[in-house]
Amino acid sequence: MSVKQTNELRSSFGDDIILFDEQDESTVFRILTEILHEDRHYAVLQSEEMKKEGEVSVFRVSRDPEGTLELETIEDDEEWETVSELYDELTFPEHDEP
Repeated sequence: MSVKQTNELRSSFGDDIILFDEQDESTVFRILTEILHEDRHYAVLQSEEMKKEGEVSVFRVSRDPEGTLELETIEDDEEWETVSELYDELTFPEHDEP
């Protein structure tokens, strides 16, 4: 699997990004990492509340017609699982036994 880390989102928004839910409530998320996999760009984010639970959110990163970066919810369970596993591998690499 070819995985490359990138910093496009971080370069545009800094280390933190504010997202709004359906009720227009804002939450600050820390950008943990960005991954390029199979020509798709993903971001792994975490709010303070999620940090307490050891959870993360995974989003697909796309560009609108003006070229602005946007976050999309990943609806496909298999795609979400793949990106989550890639993040785990990057975060917690397994050490090969000698």
